[in-house]
Amino acid sequence: MTITPFPVKPGSGDEMPDTAPLANVALFAELLERLLGRHRNLPGMAVWYGPSGYGKTKSAVYGANRFRSYYIECGATWTQAKFCRSLLTELGLPPTGTVADMVERAIGALKVSRRPLIIDEFDHVVARRYVDVIREIHDQSGAAIVLIGEELLPHKLKQFERFHNRVLDWQPAQPCDARDAGILVQVFAPGIAVAPDLLARIVRVSDGRPRRIAVNLDRVREYCELEGLGAIDADRWGVRPLFSGEPPARRAGA
Repeated sequence: MTITPFPVKPGSGDEMPDTAPLANVALFAELLERLLGRHRNLPGMAVWYGPSGYGKTKSAVYGANRFRSYYIECGATWTQAKFCRSLLTELGLPPTGTVADMVERAIGALKVSRRPLIIDEFDHVVARRYVDVIREIHDQSGAAIVLIGEELLPHKLKQFERFHNRVLDWQPAQPCDARDAGILVQVFAPGIAVAPDLLARIVRVSDGRPRRIAVNLDRVREYCELEGLGAIDADRWGVRPLFSGEPPARRAGA
C-alpha cells in the first residue's frame, strides 16, 4: 500500500507539527487499513504502543482524520461510566443512562456508522480494570478499534486473556531515523541546511524521539539566526549542548 504524503508546514517550533509525514504516520495508517480490510471472522482490535515522545498521538490524530475515525483520549481518573459518557459524546449521542444503557447505545452507533474507534491512553483503562467494556463494544459492534498506550501495554493486557485474544495486530511505534529528522528540519529549522553529521548527532542524543529532535532543531535554528548562518554541520555546532531529556547532573557538594 502506498501512503500519500501530505504537505509539511513550517511551524513555530512550539509543538509537534500535525502534518509532517513521518514514518509512524504511515505505520499507523497501514495499521488502520489492515483492520478495516480484515476478514469478517477476524478480530478487529489492534494495539499501537511505544515510549513517550514517539509521536503516537500525532500519528493517531492524522489517522483519525483520514479514516473519519472516532477518537477519545482517556484520563487517569476515568471510571467506566466516565469513559462511556465521553464515548457517547464523541459519537454525537446524549451521555446519559446507566453504564449498560450507554454501552448498548455506543454499540448501536458504531454498528451503523462502520467507522473506526481510536482509544488513546489505554493504559488508564487497564489500570482501572474496565477493559471488558471495550471488549463488549468490540464484540457486538464489529467496529475496528485501535488502542494506544505506552511500551508495556501489550504486557499489561496479558492478564486479560479474553481481551488479549481479540487483538489482531500489535504495532510498535518506531523511533525517528535520519529521514524523519530531515523532514522535521523543514518544520523546525526551515531554510537552514543541517548537515547529516549534525542531524545524526541530534537523532542519537534525542533517542529517536521526535519531540526531543524538534527541541534540538529549534536550538539549531535559533543559533543559526543569531549567527546569520544558512548551513551548519557538527563541527560548527561544536560542544554546544543538545537536549536529551535527562535532568542536569547534580553538582558536587549540592
